[in-house]
Amino acid sequence: MSRSGWLKLTCAVLALIALYRTFYVVDETQSAVVTRFGRIVREVRTPGLRAKWPIDVAWRLDNRLRLFDPGPAQLLTRDKKMLQVEAYVCWRVMDPERYVRTVADSTMARRRIYDLVRSQIAAELGKVDLADLVSTEEEDLQLEAMLQGVTLACRASARDTYGIDIGDVGIKRLVFPEQNLESVFARMRAERQRIARQYRAEGEQEAARIKAQADKQKEEILSEAYRVAEATKGRGEAEAARLYAAAHSADPQFYKLTRTLQAYERMFGDDTTVVLSGDSELLRLMTHGREANR
Repeated sequence: MSRSGWLKLTCAVLALIALYRTFYVVDETQSAVVTRFGRIVREVRTPGLRAKWPIDVAWRLDNRLRLFDPGPAQLLTRDKKMLQVEAYVCWRVMDPERYVRTVADSTMARRRIYDLVRSQIAAELGKVDLADLVSTEEEDLQLEAMLQGVTLACRASARDTYGIDIGDVGIKRLVFPEQNLESVFARMRAERQRIARQYRAEGEQEAARIKAQADKQKEEILSEAYRVAEATKGRGEAEAARLYAAAHSADPQFYKLTRTLQAYERMFGDDTTVVLSGDSELLRLMTHGREANR
């Protein structure tokens, strides 16, 4: 190829390169910032085919809301409890010019967001105790209020510094670090055992009190029953003595005969053998008959 041919080819290539660098397309989800030698020339927010000088650079930025996971971080609460916090951040580009001037690309933007969010969460965690973040009582929880404060603080700082709008900051996982879990579980077991011992001691104390009260009531009931029984027995014996006296007064001989026969009945059973002398007073009724009653 002749020299003039090479020159034409070179001009054509340069023209194509210039044409390629002159036109650019802005998508519906994008905005663009045009810079010339590092200085911002203009900002484009409407989609379509746009033109610029070949020496200019078009920074096309995604305007959609993006989710960023900064990864786990170990932070301290006010009561010196170490926690592993895994947060997430929803963000988007709000001010394209400031964004390009301060961070330029999404990788640097994520670094800035990471530093900002981590420092703000660490500051807020240092103001609350662990019980304010994890509790069975809903009214004691302050996690939601803490995250709202983190979001507002990060949003204001990111807008003013980087042109980034932070829509939300949340925590998807809040746990103890792996190396602390066993000691935490040991303390939890010790605390539960202490509570169990306390409950058992209180139960034994209450059982002893109830037993003592029952024993006292038992003694009172038995004493009252014995008193009533003795009084009834006394009245019965008095009535029996009165009846015996009345029967003796009515017919002394018949009374003596009856009492003697009752004595025989109690003494002599089917298998009873009694050996007495012939002049025994006990046998006079059997040996002398009615004369013994006289």
